[in-house]
Amino acid sequence: MDTPPKLRLFVDAALSPGAGLALPADQAHYLLTVMRAGAGTPVAVFNGRDGEWLAALEPVGRKGACLHLRAPLRPQEAEPDLWLLFAPIKRARIDFIAEKATELGVSVLQPVFTRHTVMSRVNDERLRAIAVEAAEQCERLSVPMVRPAQALDTLLAAWPNERRLILLDEGGGGRPVAEALTALPPGPAALLVGPEGGFAPSEQTALRALPFAVPVGLGPRILRADTAALAALACYQALCGDGALPPRLSSLS
Repeated sequence: MDTPPKLRLFVDAALSPGAGLALPADQAHYLLTVMRAGAGTPVAVFNGRDGEWLAALEPVGRKGACLHLRAPLRPQEAEPDLWLLFAPIKRARIDFIAEKATELGVSVLQPVFTRHTVMSRVNDERLRAIAVEAAEQCERLSVPMVRPAQALDTLLAAWPNERRLILLDEGGGGRPVAEALTALPPGPAALLVGPEGGFAPSEQTALRALPFAVPVGLGPRILRADTAALAALACYQALCGDGALPPRLSSLS
């Protein structure tokens, strides 16, 4: 196949030659009604484990649909092992973080409650749906895991020491982000973004004292939490993430 299909879906089922996938109602509605796809329409599918596959659409009854797998398009690829820890913010902005972090290759979305966090609830299912849609659009082969929100202290108490914690330090005490990331050894990492209003002084002191923490700065301006998260993720991707991985196949066969 010279060009990939225009339609792309994430599925939970295993992918193998000749398999048939019955689609849930929302995905069937999307293909048949929203996109007006007909029988035989090519669809790319992925599940985060088995790479990307070419499938053909088959309507079933009035509103149902299934996909028949034809051939592999891309093998599963290595991706950065990067978590994003962020304090929940207002709905439109937290949706924006989930969408853009998915596009930028994050493997885990982890909301954290800090002392200055204003929001008290996180809709995990909504964030998951946004992450799935973003992965479908940006041609990722996986969807980031959305973990339940935790208190920052609780999360750090069980922190794996081998995972570097890149702390976005709004206090100005961190190294310039490019300098710090360039010096970062290979391995799993996480980015921590504070809430609107920043970390409490006691939190800043405790975070800087952690042996696995790497405080970094993003320049002289005060950035919104969502802006800071995406700026740091873009820097990480360019210096340590996808840009440091082998290039994907330039053509499909």
